[in-house]
Order: sequence, then C-alpha cells, then structure tokens
Amino acid sequence: MNPPAPGNRAAPASLLATSIRTQQDVFALRRHAKTVTEALGLDNRDQVRLATALSELGRDLLRPAAMTALFSVQQEPAVLRTVLWWDDDRAPSQESLTAVTRLLPQTRYEPASARPGAASGGRIEITCPIPALVARDLKVEQVRSLLEAASPASAFDDLQAQTRDLIASLQEAHTQRDELERLNEELTETNAGVMAMYAELTVEHKDVVERFSQEHELALTLQRTFLPTTLPQTPGAELAVRYLPAAATAEIGGDFYEAVTTRQGLLLAVGDVVGHSLQAAVVMGELRHALRAYAAQDHPPHTLLQHLDHLLGLHQPGWTATVCIVLVEPGNTRLHIANAGHLPPLLLTPDGTHRYLNEHGPLLGLGLPQPPATVHLVEPGSRLLMITDGLIETRDTTLDDRLALLAATAAAGPGEPEALCDELLDAFGTEPEDDIIIFTARLNPPRQP
Repeated sequence: MNPPAPGNRAAPASLLATSIRTQQDVFALRRHAKTVTEALGLDNRDQVRLATALSELGRDLLRPAAMTALFSVQQEPAVLRTVLWWDDDRAPSQESLTAVTRLLPQTRYEPASARPGAASGGRIEITCPIPALVARDLKVEQVRSLLEAASPASAFDDLQAQTRDLIASLQEAHTQRDELERLNEELTETNAGVMAMYAELTVEHKDVVERFSQEHELALTLQRTFLPTTLPQTPGAELAVRYLPAAATAEIGGDFYEAVTTRQGLLLAVGDVVGHSLQAAVVMGELRHALRAYAAQDHPPHTLLQHLDHLLGLHQPGWTATVCIVLVEPGNTRLHIANAGHLPPLLLTPDGTHRYLNEHGPLLGLGLPQPPATVHLVEPGSRLLMITDGLIETRDTTLDDRLALLAATAAAGPGEPEALCDELLDAFGTEPEDDIIIFTARLNPPRQP
C-alpha cells in the first residue's frame, strides 16, 4: 500500500520504508531517523526532535498489526517527509499528538474521516526543511547507502542513545534558562530610567524563552520513553497506572513504575530516585531496566532489592532510591512485599476495610541488607494501591495526615482501577510540585476454564 500523496508536488524520492510491529521496530525507527537527518544536514536539535517524535508515536500506536513508516525526500521545496500510516482503527492519543506537535509544529494527522474513500486507518506526516546547501548537492543514493550500511543495535545501545539525547537536550535547555535568568537579573537591577531598554531586550530574547519551553517539552517526552509502554495481561488481575510529571518549572525527576509477569507471579514495583535532575532521570532508567533483567531470574522481592542496591553503589555511587516491590502469587491470593524506604502500599478489601502494609527496609544505595519479604493473604476483589510521594506531600500537612486522607478517599472510591486512578488524581494531583505515580490493581482468582 502507498500513502496518499499531497497534490501539486513533484513525486518524492523514497529513502526507506519499514514495517513496525514490535518495540524493537520502534527502536530501529528512531535510529533510522537519526541516520537520515544527520545525512541530510539537519542540526542536532532537529535530529533529536524527529527521532523523539517518531519514538513517541511508535510507542503510542504500537499494535501486533503492522504500521508502516516511510522516509522520503521532496525536492521542491527541499524537505524530508516522514509518514506513518496504518489500515486499522488505531489512533494516536491526544497526549502523544500534542507532545509531538509542540516539538515539530509541521506535524499533520489525517484520520480515515479526513481522507476521501478511506473506511479505516490513519496517516501522520512530519516534514523537516533540508538546509539549502545540502539540498543543492543532495545525492539520494548516498543517503540510501548510509541506511543500508547502518548496523542493527541492541536494546542497551538504544537505551544509551536515548540517554545521550536526553542529556544533550537538558544541557541545552539549562544553558538557555541560565542565560535568560542572567539577563533578567541584570534588567531587574536597573532603575526606571532604563525601562525602555528592558522592554527592548525582552523582545530580543523572546526566542530564548520559547526555545527553553520547547526543550523542556522534549526532555519530558524523552523521560516518558524510559517508562513501560503497556501493562501485562494477567488472569484475575486488573491493573491501571497514571504518571503525571511535575509543573513545567521543576526539574525532571526519577519516579518510575514497573509491572512484569514472571514464573513466580505478577511483579509490581514503584520507585523514586532521590533528587530532581537530569541525572536522577538517567539513574531511574538504569534501575528500571535492571529490575526487569533481575526479575527474569526469578529472585524473591528482597533479593531483587539487594541486587539493585549493589548495582546502584557500583555504577552510581552517592545516589539513593526508594523502591517497593510486590509479588502477586499465581492465583492472586497472596502477596510478597519488600520495601526499601518507599511509601507503604495500601490494601483495600471488598468490605471497605483498609490497611497500609508497613514493612520497611533501608533505602537503596546505602549498602545495607534488606529484610526478607513478608507475606499477606488477599481476599478476592481486594485492591492494591501504590504511589510516589508527589501525590500526597504538601508543605502545610503532615505525611501521616495525608496518608490517612488518601486511604479514606481510596476506600470510598470506585472499585475499578482506571476510575480509581482518575479520582485520586483529581483529588490530590492539582499543580504537583513533584512527579506523581498512581498504580492500582484489583485482584481476583483467575476464572477456571
């Protein structure tokens, strides 16, 4: 199938068409975008923006059925056209589409209803101008050769590439922010007699403010790629999660969650790297990917925490993190809990009673032993709630009071996990000063065949 071509243009020269079915295909799409944009002379910021936009859309639209990506060069005007298209009823989320459009305003989404004769499917086109000097001597065959010569990369290589992009974008954003703050300090110290100069400089440096906003949006979008794309389907377990970054003026943080099916049962985790910075987000990504790798070895929860503690001390000395791990046994009747300094999970039973499971071990990164995991029985229909502290911490209320209010609100809330997440976010998540994660599960015995 070929995507609909816009009218009144010369036929574009195709560079690469690729099918997207798996997460690895999304990683490969990101690499292709970096290779093409570098070969076409786009600056590093535009390379990262297109790669990040395609990664975000690829993750959001990923389905077992194939989606196709096409890179092509339009000669008049000289632009790189990237098109994603599909034939089924999938559609991009408003969150992803908004984030991508902020990074690349020349993004255009066409659902089936906007395409004459199309009963289903959709199409997203992103255009990026090619520098005039490159366009003048552009050799399409050379770009194709570069794509063909590019060697495949491992998942770890892809993670490292994303991390490097995240570091570069945040460093640029911080540099621009510091420059803006310096200018504002100088201007604030002037008297009324130079207010005209202040206004003039504010107009002159308006683009600095806009570029900082764009780079911050890029950083948040990249940070979101460190988190899981989907939740596992486990018989008898209904899962829901909400992730809300802090207000735009804050640094990006290190909150994360994980859900993975193992031979020992369903493993759920919520964690928070202590601190708010670019490096905190990088440490978060390393911990989450390490947790998935260790979980595949069927370790009990407290052993997983000890492995993460050793890894943190070895590769990120001086950093600490809190992590709570819950292992739900097959059958969903027992929980194993190990908690390294994190807020306790809340267990809500169908009869309306609730209690915090307050087992605690030391923070990760201190090199201290973790106590064995504790076991709790679970009544059918019980709900489990795990959060990060950004949901409840305030400056004028104690943590115990906020935990009590959270428990009362959750106990009176809906039983369905998605609805409960929404209600808690509405009640506690207004203008957060820190990242927020709400992770809920409703547990019932699996249905017998």
